[in-house]
Amino acid sequence: MRNEAQWRPTKFVLRGDALRASRDEKAVTPASRFIVDLLAPRYHALLRCHAGGRLLDLGAGAVPLYGAYRDLVDDVTCVDWSESAHGDDHIDIHADLNQSLPLESGSFDTVVLTDVLEHVYQPHRLMAEIARVLAPRGKLLLSVPFFYWVHEAPHDYARYTSYMLRRLCEENDLAVLSLEPTGGSPEVLLDLIGKHLAWSPTLAGLHGRTARWALRLPGVSRFSNYSARWFPQGHVLVAQKGCA
Repeated sequence: MRNEAQWRPTKFVLRGDALRASRDEKAVTPASRFIVDLLAPRYHALLRCHAGGRLLDLGAGAVPLYGAYRDLVDDVTCVDWSESAHGDDHIDIHADLNQSLPLESGSFDTVVLTDVLEHVYQPHRLMAEIARVLAPRGKLLLSVPFFYWVHEAPHDYARYTSYMLRRLCEENDLAVLSLEPTGGSPEVLLDLIGKHLAWSPTLAGLHGRTARWALRLPGVSRFSNYSARWFPQGHVLVAQKGCA
């Protein structure tokens, strides 16, 4: 990773052994803090379980997950396009993820693609390229939103069901090891309310604290799990090359 010594946490921050959303409003707005706090432990658990060896971070931007995986891997390569809204201080290779990747086949043990696929208008091509650059038995760690507002417009192209994610993997000899929703109806509704309060950081921050409390109420977790099949906030996926 370029300028590794200058890297600083942005979207995600480690506190002890836990990953959470940054409380810096320049990194994570109050309207988005609730959902980032929801996703952080899921990403952290996936990385601790599956990241290793030579890691490729696609659509890396400011490399928000670097602090969570840097001690788990041997080498990090960051790729993003030259017009990224998140800067390029740590980007090793500028490339359009809709085109062929300028990387050798079989050269990575882990590929991280978090909250990026919805911004790619040629997902089939990207998934084929990911399969190509993965080493045998290498792993893809992927996340996407589903019920979520339009973001980074005009480069927001799609929302993916679990069925489409599985198909994209299976078409490219990537065996799905796990594919789970990141929340159900309660998380979706609470996040939507928070996003509609984005005009007021104070109200959005208050709502975020209330939302986190609401998720701990009796029965809410059970309803979230029940509704996640039909109303998922998003999905997290782990797939492995050549182990079907």
